[in-house]
Amino acid sequence: MAKIKVLIVDDSALIRNLISRLLEEQGEFQVIGTARNGKEALERIPQLKPDVVTMDVEMPEMDGLAALRRLMRQNPVPVVMLSAHTFAGAKATIDALAYGAVDFVAKPSKSSELGKMVSDLAVKLKIAAKVAMKRMTGRPVVSRVTRPATASRSGKTDLLVIGSSTGGPAALQTLVPALPKDFPSAVVLVQHFPVGFSQALAESLGRRCRLTVSHAVHGEAVRPGHVLVAPAGMEFTFQGRPGSVTVNLSHGKAPVSLGSFRPSVDVVMTSAARTYGDRVMGVLLTGMGRDGAQGMLEIKKVRGRTIAQDESTCVVFGMPKEAIKLGAADKVSPLPEIPADILNML
Repeated sequence: MAKIKVLIVDDSALIRNLISRLLEEQGEFQVIGTARNGKEALERIPQLKPDVVTMDVEMPEMDGLAALRRLMRQNPVPVVMLSAHTFAGAKATIDALAYGAVDFVAKPSKSSELGKMVSDLAVKLKIAAKVAMKRMTGRPVVSRVTRPATASRSGKTDLLVIGSSTGGPAALQTLVPALPKDFPSAVVLVQHFPVGFSQALAESLGRRCRLTVSHAVHGEAVRPGHVLVAPAGMEFTFQGRPGSVTVNLSHGKAPVSLGSFRPSVDVVMTSAARTYGDRVMGVLLTGMGRDGAQGMLEIKKVRGRTIAQDESTCVVFGMPKEAIKLGAADKVSPLPEIPADILNML
């Protein structure tokens, strides 16, 4: 089986050498070159033709964001960003994901954590190398939609829960701003992120949306027309009953197991189904794995409404696929159609 060809872009010679060595030791990668900044990367990518690129965010002469934007216009290649674990780094990472990066890993604050970072990077590089770049560079424009004069069914949806992972930030940047200013339900977004990055997502969406968007805090009310982003690293559930529901955040009772997430889309959707019954809607977007599939099924069991993103518009058709296999999706739709589907199913 052919090895995955990688170009490493970082201004630190130490980081370039360490990542190169640790990736090649895994046996599945061939580091075909390195670059010290975005300018060098743009020169070397057409010559070396890598399958995937790792791109540092902060570099002299041309930073990772500027290089990424130019790369996506001129010579699209899957890119995984390396981000500093700071708020400024998180903000730049959210921008990079909107510009077309497939995913990112956070740089460790301690040298002892570099091995784990490279292990995470290897997983994401393997996924990124398989991504069809037309899904990253040809993102459909989702028009803003208006709420129908009458609901399509009797009853009322009080809560919309949207879950996503790989490819999710960019999908959310197109879906959530399409919701109208008079959207009648509360919205909770559950995006798989390392700790420290969900706040930046909330602020980015807040600048683009007509709805109010905030980073959820423990004990706050779940209100109509308000979008809450679930904090990375925290377990998120609901307390109360419809009309007086609040957010319950905790650090969890046990460490997160391999392949699991905190917050978990399954946990949030299951708690929503128990709290709201048939007054909840679940939407599952692009992402690797199966988180959210069981939660969507729990929503469907209480006669709530459910939507899964279709394969043609997913960066990774994992989570929605698993939900569809369980029979948990009432509707399977391409990303551009999901905002209108949400409004029609309220």
